[in-house]
Amino acid sequence: MVEITAVEPRSRAARCGIRAGDVLLAIGENEISDVLDYRFYLAEERVTLTLRRGGKTFRKKIKKERYDDIGLLFETALMDKKQSCRNKCIFCFIDQLPKGMRESLYFKDDDARLSFLHGNYLTLTNLTDADVDRIIKMHISPINVSVHTTNPELRVRMMANKRAGEVLTYLDRLAAAGITLRAQIVLCRGINDGEELLRSMRDLPRLYPALDSVSVVPAGLTAHREGLYPLTAYTAAEAAAVIRAVESFAEAHLAAHGSRLVYAADELYLRAGLPLPAEEAYEGYPQIENGVGMLRSFYEEAASELTAPAPQEGGKPRTLSIATGVASAPMIEKIAREVAEKHPHLSIHVYTVKNHWFGESITVSGLLTGHDIAEQLAGRELGELLLLPRNTLRADGDLFLCGMTPSELSERLGTGIRFIGEDGAELVEALLSDDKEG
Repeated sequence: MVEITAVEPRSRAARCGIRAGDVLLAIGENEISDVLDYRFYLAEERVTLTLRRGGKTFRKKIKKERYDDIGLLFETALMDKKQSCRNKCIFCFIDQLPKGMRESLYFKDDDARLSFLHGNYLTLTNLTDADVDRIIKMHISPINVSVHTTNPELRVRMMANKRAGEVLTYLDRLAAAGITLRAQIVLCRGINDGEELLRSMRDLPRLYPALDSVSVVPAGLTAHREGLYPLTAYTAAEAAAVIRAVESFAEAHLAAHGSRLVYAADELYLRAGLPLPAEEAYEGYPQIENGVGMLRSFYEEAASELTAPAPQEGGKPRTLSIATGVASAPMIEKIAREVAEKHPHLSIHVYTVKNHWFGESITVSGLLTGHDIAEQLAGRELGELLLLPRNTLRADGDLFLCGMTPSELSERLGTGIRFIGEDGAELVEALLSDDKEG
């Protein structure tokens, strides 16, 4: 049962007299405990809701289009509390956060419902047999899984959870039921790489094609690892060795099954000093949200936007700036040069911001803070507009990780700010916006 906190005006629920404060007990004969129950059982064209108001139970019948919403709102998107993580992974990023940040940032979730709703990765250790049965019954798909290793004993050690090995059997049950799986292997130097990585890559194809992709991503290590497991970063040569192993397996799987299945993260190529694979090697970017092919996709989108002919008459001279993280800086600089060559009236400055907040080993733009941006861009020539990655802000778009607001940063730097999403065409469009308007 779940309490209704609000009812949208003029919605089907409002028209049949349902009110805020009513408690939703069931839809049809099915008890409702969270958003998965609610969405699944609400999907029919005719539904009967069992509710409680005060001490009285009553029913409301609603006729609607299949999958249509009826206008009920609840306290949280899950209609329940988030399930917290029960693991103590040796590479956990949240354990490496500096003190003094927003309290919500320290919460570790491991919730299958968030995997379905937002693409979060789960470890399976919070699931029960009944949970797996429900996922199969509702055909919740895809499910993103943090596998890390297929060696049960090693998985237990890496995650400090005695269930971590046994729950790997859930992968077979889900795959057999036709649930699409996407897996990640967070690679820890000297732990689950080398022969253990080869073992994992040999084991996982049994789940193909239900398992549609596997990303191999190096563990993120901040400067705040006091008292934690002594992990160290990959050298360039070691990163190159990981890439060779992944690409060798991927090519063999491609030849046998028509798909590479396993992909190395962009960060490994950058660390190794190797060029990124061509666009076709990413097979539609199934793991782009996990940092696999993100830089290649961004560049190809920008290049496509630049195919449009430049105006015969140059626009008015403008100075613009872009700030980005260490990992994406070379690619952003390349795009900026190509834009400026085609539109010589533009002067574009690209500034690489090092991550002092988390430590300079963290190179992705999404973990830059307003504090570091303000400190390192102070006194620089920024021009009329500063372009920043949108993923530096939390989901609501109002705060950097350090708690600074975009308006505070704009005031400190004395320039306007525009945030750009993970689309290279959007960056080019922002740089040329005055030209297009003219």
